[in-house]
Amino acid sequence: MDKLYWLDQIKLLDRTKVGDKAFYLSRIMQLGYPVMPGFVVSADVLRQFLETLNSSESLVADLPYSSLHLDIANWRQLQQVAIRLRQEIMTANVPPQWVSTIFQATQQWQANHLILRPTLALSAVMPGLGNTSGLLESIFCHCDEEAIAKALKQTWNQLFRARSLVYWQRLGISLQQINLAILVQPVYNAIASGLLSANSSGWKIEATWGLGVAITQGDVLPDAYYIQRDTGVVLERHLGNKMLAYRVKDPLSVDTSKSIPQQVVKIVDNTDILLTDIVEEAQQKQYALQEEYLQQLITLGNQLVSELGKNFTIKWTISEQTPVNPVLRPFEETSEVTPEENQSATLAPGHLSPQGTALETPARDWLPNLYLTQVSSPQSAIPDLQFIKGLGAAAGRVAATAYVIVNSQHRPEQIPKGVILVVSAITPDWLPILQEVVGIVTQQGGLTSHAAILARELGIPAVVSATDATVLIENGEKLLVDGDRGEVYRIKKDLADKKASGENYELNSHNNPITPSPHALITPNLPMIATQLLVNLSQPSLIEQAQSLPVDGVGLLRSELMLLGPLKGQHPHTWLIDGRKGELLEQWCEQIMEFARAFAPRPIFYRSLDWRSHELSSSTHSLHSILGDRGTFSYVSNPAVFELELTALATVQKAGYSNLHLLLPFVRSVSEFSFCRHKVEQAGLTQIPQFQLWIMAEVPSVLFLLPEYVKAGVAGISIGSNDLTQLLLGVDREQGQLTKVFNEGHPAVMGAIAQLIQMAKTAGIPCSICGQAPALYPEMIEQLVQWGITSISVEPEAVERTYQAIARAEQRLILEAARRKLQ
Repeated sequence: MDKLYWLDQIKLLDRTKVGDKAFYLSRIMQLGYPVMPGFVVSADVLRQFLETLNSSESLVADLPYSSLHLDIANWRQLQQVAIRLRQEIMTANVPPQWVSTIFQATQQWQANHLILRPTLALSAVMPGLGNTSGLLESIFCHCDEEAIAKALKQTWNQLFRARSLVYWQRLGISLQQINLAILVQPVYNAIASGLLSANSSGWKIEATWGLGVAITQGDVLPDAYYIQRDTGVVLERHLGNKMLAYRVKDPLSVDTSKSIPQQVVKIVDNTDILLTDIVEEAQQKQYALQEEYLQQLITLGNQLVSELGKNFTIKWTISEQTPVNPVLRPFEETSEVTPEENQSATLAPGHLSPQGTALETPARDWLPNLYLTQVSSPQSAIPDLQFIKGLGAAAGRVAATAYVIVNSQHRPEQIPKGVILVVSAITPDWLPILQEVVGIVTQQGGLTSHAAILARELGIPAVVSATDATVLIENGEKLLVDGDRGEVYRIKKDLADKKASGENYELNSHNNPITPSPHALITPNLPMIATQLLVNLSQPSLIEQAQSLPVDGVGLLRSELMLLGPLKGQHPHTWLIDGRKGELLEQWCEQIMEFARAFAPRPIFYRSLDWRSHELSSSTHSLHSILGDRGTFSYVSNPAVFELELTALATVQKAGYSNLHLLLPFVRSVSEFSFCRHKVEQAGLTQIPQFQLWIMAEVPSVLFLLPEYVKAGVAGISIGSNDLTQLLLGVDREQGQLTKVFNEGHPAVMGAIAQLIQMAKTAGIPCSICGQAPALYPEMIEQLVQWGITSISVEPEAVERTYQAIARAEQRLILEAARRKLQ
């Protein structure tokens, strides 16, 4: 556990780590609204905790990458799995240093009790996601280390309840997309608590005596106030039925002088922290909310409209005491305010930072002990900051200046370094200028579009299918691209104004972008795996980094992307017409040689050129179909470029590199393959016995013709799941709005992949997969291994998680085989 995230210091880039509930609350707190202090135990801590579980057969250890393949209609299996998961969590030990850190942080508040609130964020935005409040409940606990450790586990294990597992699976949410953090706050007895619900037609304020849990659990009918939105006038008041009031138990004594004398212990989550009191009859006939606090809530609601929009809900409480902090918590290094400046700031009554001192934002004149405990809004709770929804295509978050290109038909020769490129669409010939950018936003494209694939290989965050991005975003304005959630934030105010209002968008004083690490670090001491793990590459600049990855070679060397730099945007055929054949051959050989030398003796599967006719700026074709004359068809119709390509491969081979193999793309017929094989033999490539000629299995006809291809000399196949999916389902992979249809986990696609693997096994040839499917759907890897895939090739950023998934899948197969042998 690296650190705790205090509400007054949470930044925009922390959103996924702290969850939406804490994030929204922090935004409001940093604007000067009265918020109950607190800090967040981040979602990363849960992942670290699951990794500490010792069971060799741990189901929980699989959860970050596995959907468990649960049959949610089988309630008995579902309950058994859920019970086992939750028991394993509850019996495990939370590292003592974590608990000590949390406990020490809570001592500032001098509170006897804490509330742990689940705060959830998804790493990809799910349009069907509803209200998850019923799935994840808050946990109360005593403020001591043993109780804190237990409460942490109680909060975490709610993620694995049977009803939670059903919910995630029905929405198609894999567990690695769920980020569950915990907001820790003090709990003090309350005079009154309730909600303010605002919408375009009007407002409703609800109130009850004591803690708000009485409303949450439906134990009371709260008082209700109906407010006219524009004027703030109270239109109606309805006295509720408030026979019960909740409070936290005093650990030392019971105060019998209170006006609520009768006490009843209610067991909640196996603790006796919450007590219910019977409210005296005279008090039941009174409104819980004093008039001055009612007017204060109306004022507060009016001010929140400018921050949250017209539709929002807040939970509030009027505490019996003020959070106390005799010792100041030291500020984080990222704070813009020194402790001395913080102490000298003016403070309105009851308006406290988590340290018990003034916030750096302008204070408002709030009444004492009125605090907000929760904020929910269908909009972003970030003032003066709009966001555009799209699809998260390449992971990571980055903040920088936008460089907008409205007409993507004309690729610029160069663009400023360190910008976020905003463009309608990207074709492969944009690659040279992408080397200069730190983030990509496109209006078009899906998860397997060129923009998505190039961004993942280059290790830069990307959002695709962001509707009207080039119209809504202005050139030169500040953006934050969240490639995990598929969101683009427009930071509209000047940075200086943001600092003055307490906002921090993590742009440093030199306005440099905050960039993520290009690819994940590889965990040491990885287990041995039998399935080959390969890497997809195209850029020589990534060779050094890819060499250190735990891969068996290059499973897909994309030649067309590799050549884009040397070709300077021109089609190779243009070079031949211009009489520059020798120059082109020399550059081609140099590029291939660089990869062959770096990975020898590890194999490199070089895929020959696979451009669609319109993807190079110099192309004379007007055809803009999704297929064009791509693949081996273009070799048959115009063999000159293919012959030169084979000459380049043969030249590298003769230089002593026997680790090169050839992948033919988009093969439509056996006759096309035979034509290409004849050309390969003429070039002399088959004279080296190690050489293998493979085809991409991406055109559906290969499902029917594979035995014929093998007879014709195919030595292996590599499944291109991207094209196979679009051709089987009839969906253009570049159309992001069809992302729900373009699903590489679709039963038809999975059935085709299973059939191809089985046919390859029958024919005695190896079968690989090099599309995006294993990286986008890690749970698919177990099935691939079980079916007998011989190798899996993924982008560099996906190598580590794919390695781990392969290891788990192989271990499970070994375990199942051992169990069958013992039966």
